[in-house]
Amino acid sequence: MDNLDKLEKELKIRCYSEQTLKMYLFYNKTFLEYIKKPSEKVSEADIKNYLMLRSTKLSSGSLSLIMNALVFFYRDVLGNNIVIRAPKPNKKLPVVLTMGEVKRLIDNTKNPKHRLIIELLYSTGLRLSECINLKYSDIDLNENIGWVRNGKGGKDRQFIISDRFNKSLKKYIGKRMIEPDGYVFSGRGEKMSTRGIQDIVKKATFRAGIKKKVHVHTLRHSFATHLLENGVDIRKIQVLLGHSNLNSTQIYTQVSSKEIKKIKSPLDLIVID
Repeated sequence: MDNLDKLEKELKIRCYSEQTLKMYLFYNKTFLEYIKKPSEKVSEADIKNYLMLRSTKLSSGSLSLIMNALVFFYRDVLGNNIVIRAPKPNKKLPVVLTMGEVKRLIDNTKNPKHRLIIELLYSTGLRLSECINLKYSDIDLNENIGWVRNGKGGKDRQFIISDRFNKSLKKYIGKRMIEPDGYVFSGRGEKMSTRGIQDIVKKATFRAGIKKKVHVHTLRHSFATHLLENGVDIRKIQVLLGHSNLNSTQIYTQVSSKEIKKIKSPLDLIVID
């Protein structure tokens, strides 16, 4: 068994998600191809130099993911004494769509399945991987609730189902026989790919004429921000998003423009002839 096989085995034993397993293996394989050394001879300095090189092209979030993958492999799997500090997080606020832009996104998506995917992502705040892995057995259309199974951090959680999505899904299902363990979004018997759903959102954004940099996660950001602007308690939003720490959710208080717009500029308080 080579060391990358050991990494895969350890990730499975610790019940890491399928997506994390794929990314950790990919980043470690890419690093070894770059460093041109066997994993047994990789030093802390090699890793730091590689991360420094990548830092010029990547966000702090992407860099942290690569760092976590490498540190897990060399410290937790191979037992090396590696100490690397996480990069300082970027202070950029997430891109958020207005409700009007979300409507344009949906209105300009004519394919029923693609439209349903966009409706689900926005109406629930699900992550991309959670949308891909959603099964019919995970949703209760009578109660308008669903469950994320083995989400980020291996946790299960509930999410809300909107009345509109409920009707859209029932129409999409029609008279077809549905397998409870079948994926809601599938093609040729298999669940949809990450790239496939990313492409759906990208094309919908173009058709809608939206100039913002929109990704699948933008719909999750928009979901949380719009709930906050409509008076939903931030701790309830934290639960719906599956955030372990409230600090992760509080970023949406900075994104929301509703309260900012209520503030009067001092220029408008001055009487000018």
